[in-house]
Amino acid sequence: MTNQNIESIPFARPSLGQEEEEAVLKVLRSGWLTTGKEAQAFEDEFIRYTGAAHALAVNSATAGLHLILEALGVKEGDKVLTSSYTFTATAEVIRYCGGDPVFVDLAPGSMNMDPKDCEKKIKKLLDEGQNVKGILPVHIAGNPEGLEELFALSRRYGLFLVEDAAHCFPVPSKKGMIGTWTDAGVYSFYANKTITTGEGGMIVFQDPQLKERISAMRLHGIDKSVWDRYTSLKAPWEYDVIAPGFKYNLNDIAATIGRVQLRKAKELLNKRKALVQAYRTRLKDADFLDLPTWKEDHAWHLFIISLRLDKLNIDRNQFMNILRDRGIGTSVHYKPLHMMTYYRERYKLKEEDLPLATGLYHRVISLPLFPDMTMDQLERVCQVILETGESHRSKAEMESVK
Repeated sequence: MTNQNIESIPFARPSLGQEEEEAVLKVLRSGWLTTGKEAQAFEDEFIRYTGAAHALAVNSATAGLHLILEALGVKEGDKVLTSSYTFTATAEVIRYCGGDPVFVDLAPGSMNMDPKDCEKKIKKLLDEGQNVKGILPVHIAGNPEGLEELFALSRRYGLFLVEDAAHCFPVPSKKGMIGTWTDAGVYSFYANKTITTGEGGMIVFQDPQLKERISAMRLHGIDKSVWDRYTSLKAPWEYDVIAPGFKYNLNDIAATIGRVQLRKAKELLNKRKALVQAYRTRLKDADFLDLPTWKEDHAWHLFIISLRLDKLNIDRNQFMNILRDRGIGTSVHYKPLHMMTYYRERYKLKEEDLPLATGLYHRVISLPLFPDMTMDQLERVCQVILETGESHRSKAEMESVK
């Protein structure tokens, strides 16, 4: 049980202040709460900030991924290659369209999908006469490692590449901000993300022909937005439905929070980076841990450590339970999708089919990381981790120390 006298340190906490409160109050007092001028302004400011060709705000990254795959024509039986090492949303949006995810294992030493395994599976699918449509990589923890190789692969085989960039904002690269120079990228503004609107997301994409389709499909397939109908001099009830669309629009209350958060994005990222550097310094001598490699071009949405289980007499879950009982919030990112009942049974998958993803899952722990985390809190997290590791060394490790 947690000691009630010890402050609990949450796994994540949004960094919100008076500016966000005042922005929300302004919207509430305006009388217009749904998608309107705040959402439009958020999109425009996002384009200027990122250099994206086009940006459309949605009520979740899941919605954004669904919309872009639908607009790119994913349909029944199409194959889309993606990582198994991700949240279920990445694969489920492929199923929404009737397509099938084809899971790619991790690159050695990475948490992102392996370009070599990806190409191997593309070739096999094509040899079987399958309709391979695209590649959907995931930037775990905010690290875009392997993206250039996967993008080159997509061009080689005539496939689209859509980035699940839910963790990866804002990250620069030589070609531009991650998410903006492939076919499309989708960011998440969920409560624990690098900037937040509570719930929300943004699609960025290159092809102007996609804009009309996505804009309509995010709001019931109607050819005009609510705000356009409201502000138009023409009869607002005169609109057309071009397809059975979805209810994926971002409201102005969320959008106005996003506008404030966007102005703070660099500051919030720098705070995360300072915490990551402190974690790495404090834990660098713990021989029972593998730490993430420092990278400047990384969003650091998560700080994920890996246990060296051969040096411990407890497993990952037991280690996490000790941290929980001492008031430390943690999480696991992720249990691979090929181990989940739906995907395992539908596609007849086994754990050994993706051995690197399976093996990593049993060792990883995501530590508390949020912009307003104090160095005192970080020190306590590190102290508990170090004490836990030292007090639970394996018998072989104890013998080697002697």
